[in-house]
Amino acid sequence: MEMVKCFMIVLILGLCHVSMAAPLEEKKSHRKTYIVHMAKSEMPTSFQHHTHWYDYSLKSVSGSAAMLYTYDNVIHGFSTQLTDKEAEQLESQPGIVAVLPEVRYELHTTRTPEFLGLSQAAALFPESESASEVVIGVLDTGVWPESKSFADTGLGPIPSSWKGACESGTNFTSANCNKKLIGAKYFAKGYEAALGAIDETKESRSPRDDDGHGTHTASTAAGSVVEGASLFGYAQGTARGMATRARVAVYKVCWMGGCFSSDILAAMEKAIDDNVNVLSMSLGGGMSDYYRDSVAIGSFAAMEKGILVSCSAGNAGPAPYSLSNVAPWITTVGAGTLDRDFPAFVSLGNGKNFSGVSLYRGSPLPGKMLPFVYAGNASNATNGNLCMMDTLIPEKVAGKIVLCDRGMNARVQKGAVVKAAGGIGMVLSNTAANGEELVADAHLLPATAVGQKSGDAIRDYLFSNPNPTVSILFEGTKVGIEPSPVVAAFSSRGPNSITSEILKPDMIAPGVNILAGWSGAVGPTGLATDTRRVDFNIISGTSMSCPHVSGLAGLLKAAHPDWSPAAIRSALMTTAYTEYKNKQKMQDIATGKPSTPFDHGAGHVDPVSALNPGLVYDLTAEDYLGFLCALNYTEFQIRSLARRNFSCDASKRYRVTDLNYPSFAVNFDSVMGGSNVVKHTRTLTNVGSPGTYKVSVSPETPGVKISVEPQTLSFSQANEKKSYTVTFSGSSQTTGTNVFARLEWSDGKYTVGSPIAISWT
Repeated sequence: MEMVKCFMIVLILGLCHVSMAAPLEEKKSHRKTYIVHMAKSEMPTSFQHHTHWYDYSLKSVSGSAAMLYTYDNVIHGFSTQLTDKEAEQLESQPGIVAVLPEVRYELHTTRTPEFLGLSQAAALFPESESASEVVIGVLDTGVWPESKSFADTGLGPIPSSWKGACESGTNFTSANCNKKLIGAKYFAKGYEAALGAIDETKESRSPRDDDGHGTHTASTAAGSVVEGASLFGYAQGTARGMATRARVAVYKVCWMGGCFSSDILAAMEKAIDDNVNVLSMSLGGGMSDYYRDSVAIGSFAAMEKGILVSCSAGNAGPAPYSLSNVAPWITTVGAGTLDRDFPAFVSLGNGKNFSGVSLYRGSPLPGKMLPFVYAGNASNATNGNLCMMDTLIPEKVAGKIVLCDRGMNARVQKGAVVKAAGGIGMVLSNTAANGEELVADAHLLPATAVGQKSGDAIRDYLFSNPNPTVSILFEGTKVGIEPSPVVAAFSSRGPNSITSEILKPDMIAPGVNILAGWSGAVGPTGLATDTRRVDFNIISGTSMSCPHVSGLAGLLKAAHPDWSPAAIRSALMTTAYTEYKNKQKMQDIATGKPSTPFDHGAGHVDPVSALNPGLVYDLTAEDYLGFLCALNYTEFQIRSLARRNFSCDASKRYRVTDLNYPSFAVNFDSVMGGSNVVKHTRTLTNVGSPGTYKVSVSPETPGVKISVEPQTLSFSQANEKKSYTVTFSGSSQTTGTNVFARLEWSDGKYTVGSPIAISWT
């Protein structure tokens, strides 16, 4: 849920984005979890049901192994624990498509509806029965059902299409659900198989959220309207999700030890059966090929059922090639800022002042200048400047404010370390890795965070003054910050490391300092020593931006029930913006320069414009199968992903550049010399009024000639389709050169925009 008073959308915080770790280490028993893909159509006739065949196949290699889950929607197959030798034996048997090791995923976390224009445009979106028929499924850490964000006041009966339920467990019963929170289940078999039984004194073996992340993302996507929401008085206003009348279904797949692929697949399997309309996943699949990536595999099945899957892009920015969740059937969401800030100024004894940010609310500092020390000078540890646990010397920090450098451990933990050593305050300085990006935290002691340049100047003061002093001034909440949005430094960036011809991320949405619902089991910092309890928390990450788009997709689905997931994503992409109202280019906080399509994709979401995009780029499952053929996937690899026998037509020429995607990524070979020519073909579907559209490409692209044929497209009726081809002719350039442009079709009423990224490799 998000503050309507000051902002527009609540994004799933990318900083919480889940990234894929390496396959899990074997346990002492030398068994580990595998996901077994079966060729269901090849089941021998002697078996009456496919699960009997699965069980027989498993027993043929292991007398003791049991199936953790069986799958039928997301894949055909099951998960189990095997030794490496048993896995090899199983993979060699008839009817086995693939035996893949379990993978552990982790969460992507580090003023929205008004900022997005939803508050003024409420009348444009359906508030009738169609909006309340939409179900948004959230795969995360569970839910705190008592949150006001899940109140069901004013909602009618649960949609008749809903097939799900609420599951009881530790501190959770079906009575915790209502007409807003209509589904809640948990999936822990993979987690427990890998790490042992859940310790129910530390986390609930139920859908209950002991972490806060899941409650935050679910309420961002579809939280009810809550007046008077804030965190300690910060961001005061009305909190609301993107789709306030949509229903919420929660699937708990993430635990203290991570999120396991067998559990994620089982949750997606159930969500498809339950008939959700949108799946929101603030976790990532790393950089695996699609047929080995559980999130991509499950999302393919969801797409076939008409379910839009929204995923966080990851929090590994600003490094290039750092994206997660890049499959073209997934909507990949990066993070930007809002127009709200929480200033807290650093005032030095030499009279200089530096701006920072903080969400601290507690006992104030004494109203005077206070002694100041650099952590690196108050520690015997080589990394003492980082304020790691037990590295500060109490005699050197007692009664002082401490300057800590960012890195390694959590920002809020650094403050806890300072407090434990007797310090009375903290200034947290960014290093080169974070630059000028400021993320606010609800610190346990008076503290503020400053950018790298300010941190360097403050550090110089500490080194040059024998008796340095400082004070911190907390200014509360400020709105109308410009420029906004800017791309968050942590937001993962392209190019796409799996398929360079598909431009990712698709778009950005609010993901920095987002206010939404929180768990009552944990304080706002998430630290065990934080005994404070809050109804709402402010956090950051692509985990936050993802649910914003999930909720917006729910709004579009309610307004256009017949639109496919690809059409909904297209509407969000082609209406996104890359310029401020003053026509200046959107900025990247990591560089201080204009951002590029590798940073922001198609741009920042504009939900009001997305409601009526004019034209859309649509895609079907068959289109994606053709895309897999263009990647030269084998029959077995396609079957692992698409659960069907599908043979690529040997007489047909498949091209990745023909996938009907709403953006263009062009790759030239810098070694070839001379001219490179790449052609992309696209098809537009009319979802607006009749009109004649003319194409334009801007700005001029050095080293590349871009031509479009035809240059006009006329549509006379709804759902009419027209195709065009873009030819990119590039001259020789240095490896690593990138140029960017934008292609737009406009009839004077609608503008349908697509980003272009051209690279020489």
